[in-house]
Amino acid sequence: MFTLTKELTKQYKESFQSKPERIVAQNAAVKNGLKGSSETVASVVENQPVYSIDLEHGKVANQKASGRCWMFAALNTFRHRLFNNFKLEEFELSQSYTFFWDKYEKANYFHENILKTAGEPVTSRDVAFLLQTPQQDGGQWDMIVSIFKKYGVVPKSVMPESFSSSASSDLNKYLNKKLRQDAKVLRDLVARGASEEEINETRKQLMQEVYDLLSVTLGTPPETFDFEYRDKDKEFHRYLNLTPQSFFEQFVGLNLDDYVSIINSPTADKPFNRSYTVDMLGNVVGNQVRYLNLDMATFKELAIRQLEQGESVWFGCDVGQSSNRGNGRLALNNFDLEGLTGIDYSLTKGERLEYGDSLMTHAMVLTGVNLVDGKPNRWKVENSWGEESGVEGFWMMSDAWMDEYTYQIVIRKDLLTKEQLDAFNSEPIVLAPWDPMGSLA
Repeated sequence: MFTLTKELTKQYKESFQSKPERIVAQNAAVKNGLKGSSETVASVVENQPVYSIDLEHGKVANQKASGRCWMFAALNTFRHRLFNNFKLEEFELSQSYTFFWDKYEKANYFHENILKTAGEPVTSRDVAFLLQTPQQDGGQWDMIVSIFKKYGVVPKSVMPESFSSSASSDLNKYLNKKLRQDAKVLRDLVARGASEEEINETRKQLMQEVYDLLSVTLGTPPETFDFEYRDKDKEFHRYLNLTPQSFFEQFVGLNLDDYVSIINSPTADKPFNRSYTVDMLGNVVGNQVRYLNLDMATFKELAIRQLEQGESVWFGCDVGQSSNRGNGRLALNNFDLEGLTGIDYSLTKGERLEYGDSLMTHAMVLTGVNLVDGKPNRWKVENSWGEESGVEGFWMMSDAWMDEYTYQIVIRKDLLTKEQLDAFNSEPIVLAPWDPMGSLA
């Protein structure tokens, strides 16, 4: 056993005070904080936001005080197509619409998993995991695809933002409170041997309450609507009696089955060129999240090829790592914390995943890349935090940062080799619900 004695602490203090550089660091950090005291000039000089491939775009959207980055990123990739195909200028798809249906489906998915684990004590790791956060704003690419396929999309003008879509903390608090109560109701039914018919009838009632809560806070999603706009050439267009599904087909026009999720998880338990899924991760019951794990060189090559063909790339990363929100730079040399504190932060990417130091926390869109002799040195990123940071809301990601903190991209199937497609389509290895690759952006 190792004990921190007063004598040992005194030695630490004397050692600290004997180093002039630590005193200088203390004076700076006490006043300005760690990042404010260690920000480097080199990062700004070396990471200029100029790109050899730079796709056209509109104004950056703003998810505000919500965790909807993953659906903003997906909707932004669709918005790029609408800009190009329909000569639109400023236009957004409704994030509130997809938010409603995601929470609706997540509630039912939670009920399903509660029944699946009803034979386990509430102290089991699975049940405790479910009850800790019954649902939240975040998600994965395959989850938003499930929503698009089932519910379509609508223009933002048809279902605009509400207070709770832009600031979701209260909605999440009370929806999760209700779902934990639902969990007790459902587990009690199973414990007393209720029939499947009785359980399903109870679930219907519980989901009516969920629908009511979501409608009160977010508004009621439209079933039909009209869409009118003027294009860049000032020509007027009118489309009548659209449904969310017909709008998706006519204006987005993508076959979402043509896209796959690629991850880079260099850990011993996840060999490359294998497919993976995560237990109890999803929203629409019956649909599955699936990834193909590839090495980083291949991962980046696929992203570049999709950008070269004029199509942006949905991606997930750990945005809080070595990021400068003020100037919108994701770069390993943003801050010299080692010089400031004397501590060497040297875990590898795989070790950070294994020891809980990193996971996917945010989804954005790659809209450009700078290639030098065919190799990338920086990437253009469309964020969803408004126009205040970066260059009108667009961020710069260094290639070295991408290597260390980017975990997922979404790529068209036709860019993959036959071997990669076969690996993706193989029976996936099931990861535990708390695996870092199951984290929600």
